[in-house]
Amino acid sequence: MDLAVELIHATVQLEQQQTDGTRTVGTGFLVQAPGPDGAARTVLVTANHVFQKMTGADARIGYRTSNKDGSWQYAPKPLKIRDADGAELWTHHPTRDVAVMTIKAPEAFARAAMPLQYLAGDETFSRYQIQTGDEMMALGFPRGLSSNGAGFPILRSGRVASYPLAPAKIFPTFLLDFSVFPGNSGGPVFVSRALTKDGPVEVDAVDGGGEDDGFIAGLLTQQVELNKERLEIGIVTHAQYVRETIALLANPVATTPMAGAEPADETKAASADQAAEE
Repeated sequence: MDLAVELIHATVQLEQQQTDGTRTVGTGFLVQAPGPDGAARTVLVTANHVFQKMTGADARIGYRTSNKDGSWQYAPKPLKIRDADGAELWTHHPTRDVAVMTIKAPEAFARAAMPLQYLAGDETFSRYQIQTGDEMMALGFPRGLSSNGAGFPILRSGRVASYPLAPAKIFPTFLLDFSVFPGNSGGPVFVSRALTKDGPVEVDAVDGGGEDDGFIAGLLTQQVELNKERLEIGIVTHAQYVRETIALLANPVATTPMAGAEPADETKAASADQAAEE
C-alpha cells in the first residue's frame, strides 16, 4: 500500500466539546512503539497544545469502522486525557510542541498504527536527499472537517519552504508552503513513495521508512502569522522530537538529547494561539 493510504488509516480526529458550546478539534496519528518489555504498544501522537486547549478530562478520538458492504462508519470513542485531580495523562516534550500517550485502540487501529521506524531522523533526510522545494503531504481535519461522513482525514500537499532542513538539533522545525487551518495541528507531514535522485533506496529500520515507501517527516504544530496576517505557511516539527517524546514514556525524567534547542528565526513569527484555536 502507498504510505499516504496507510497514514490515512492511522490518522484520527481529536475533539472535545467546551462548556461555551464550541468544539476544540485537533489531529493525531497512531504509532506502533513497543514498550520497555518489548510488548506491543499503540501510541497516540499530536501537538501538545491540542490537549492543553482541551480543558475537560475527557476528549473523543475519531475511530472508524468498516462494514461488510464496503462502507465505513464514524465511531468516535471517549479518550481520558486528565485524571480526577486534573493531572495530564499525556507525556509532552520538554521544549517542543509534541505530545504522546499510550492508548488501548480497537484492533483494526492497533494494526493500522505506523511502525516506529517510519519516523524520520536526520539520516533519513540525507538518505532521501530531501531539499528545499520538495513536495510533502499532510493529513488533518481543517476546522474540524473530514473528507467524508466516515471521518477520514483530508490529504493536502505543499513544498518545503525553508533552508536548511537539518540537523534537527539546530533547526527543530521547517516550513511547508500550504494553508493551515485550526484543526490541522498535530497531523502527520510525510513523503510518500520517496525516491533518491538516483532511484529507490533501501533504508535501515532505525533510519526511518523502508525501501521507497517514504517516511514521516514530522507533525504540523503551527502556522506563520505576521502582524495578525496569515502567510499560508505551516510549521512542521521534526519527527525526531516525536521519537524523543515516545522515549519519555519509559523514562519521564530522562533528559532528551535535543532539549534546549532554539527554534529557527522564522518560527518566531508564528502565532501559537492561532494554530491552537481548533
